[in-house]
Amino acid sequence: MAKRKFSLRFRVFYSMILLVVMTSILILGATFYQYYSQSDDYNLRRLERKETQVKNHLSYILDRENAFNSIEENQPSFYETFESIALIHKVEYALFNMEGTPYFYSYVEAKNFDQDQKLDSKVLESNRKRIAVQNEEERGRFQSSYSVLFDDQGQPYAILYFPYFEDVSFSSTELNTFLIRLFQIYFFMLIVAIIIAYFISSYMTRPLETIRARIDRTGLLKGNEKIYISNASKEVDSLVNSYNSMLDALEESIAKLARSEREQAWQEMAKQVAHEIKNPLTPMRLTIQSFQQRFDPNDPKINQKVIDFSKIMIEQIDTMSEVATAFSDFATLPKLKIEVEDVVEITGLSIDIFEPKIIQFSSSEKEIIWNIDRTQWIRIMTNLLQNAIQAVPQDREPIIRVHIEKNAEFLKIEIQDNGSGISEENINKIFEPKFTTKTGGMGLGLAIVKNSINSLGGTITYETEENKGTIFTIQLKKQK
Repeated sequence: MAKRKFSLRFRVFYSMILLVVMTSILILGATFYQYYSQSDDYNLRRLERKETQVKNHLSYILDRENAFNSIEENQPSFYETFESIALIHKVEYALFNMEGTPYFYSYVEAKNFDQDQKLDSKVLESNRKRIAVQNEEERGRFQSSYSVLFDDQGQPYAILYFPYFEDVSFSSTELNTFLIRLFQIYFFMLIVAIIIAYFISSYMTRPLETIRARIDRTGLLKGNEKIYISNASKEVDSLVNSYNSMLDALEESIAKLARSEREQAWQEMAKQVAHEIKNPLTPMRLTIQSFQQRFDPNDPKINQKVIDFSKIMIEQIDTMSEVATAFSDFATLPKLKIEVEDVVEITGLSIDIFEPKIIQFSSSEKEIIWNIDRTQWIRIMTNLLQNAIQAVPQDREPIIRVHIEKNAEFLKIEIQDNGSGISEENINKIFEPKFTTKTGGMGLGLAIVKNSINSLGGTITYETEENKGTIFTIQLKKQK
């Protein structure tokens, strides 16, 4: 599965939004931490301040009455005094003697004191003057402290237990109000950040989009234009300069390629014209040689043979003339001249220029009238027959079979040889221009045959078997 790719614009946009969100989260976390840290510090200082106030008040009263050592004996008489301190300072506290037995609870009536209940041994055995404790009870979470009280001579006379309950309702309300405002601010910041990120990402990637669009329009056969971008960044400016330099190199390469293509086109045209001119020369030479060998002045049909000989020679000369005319006019090879012809007759004329013993010609009908270009057809048959003969190894007697068959829809012509066949590696190459397996020749024969048959609205296919031969099949559709 292909990995999904994201545009640079999206990446810039996404990165900026992610940066804002992450920054907001970090600030929010730091705010929470700072808020709770300050809240704890505030409550701790408030605890110490209230505790100090109670200590000072106790010391003042006991010092005034010189009753540091008589608290336990006069406990009931001091109960109202201790209770008034709790009311004055609006706090709760408790007093214990140094053995941990309670003197006073501001939150428990005197008659309900449990004298058997003592302080935790850890508090009594501690050598510290003050111990702060975090407590978890049904009433909730609260802080408390255990402080040793000393008289004027520095002798301990009691232990002060001081619980401190925070005003949770006010703290929660304050925190909720603060969070709502903070979220409103962050939401507004996020909206602003999205808008700014959109415009910044568009601004940053606009030059790259311009370069991309221009590169898409760049091509060998297109009018390429250089890119000019004002106020571009250093990186974009470097990219633009590289692109413009590439265009200069491309224009130079296009000029060289155009010259090379023109030269190659002339070379190909020269080869094709040479091949087309040479093509009729071979059958003309064979015709003359055959005529010389079979010439008999006493033959009663000598006049007809001379007429046929002359006709073949004139047709081949006309073909060369048409090729030369087409070349001189910088046009294509001879244009089609579709006429009603007897395909059997003109095929037989093409065969007559070759050795008659090696070619076996047959037709489903003695006369097949078809709309065809006579000159093109002779050229096609001559090329195919010549290739078929050349495909037969020298140690094998050539046997070439030509058969024409007509039906209601098309005309089929088969040229079969007993040659070496076509190797598997060359099967898809035989109709390519300049491909040949011969030591001589330019490899244009079958390419020209295919183009000529295509121009007649037909097709050519083949079946081959190595060392047994090849069958070329031409099908011409009936022209309406």
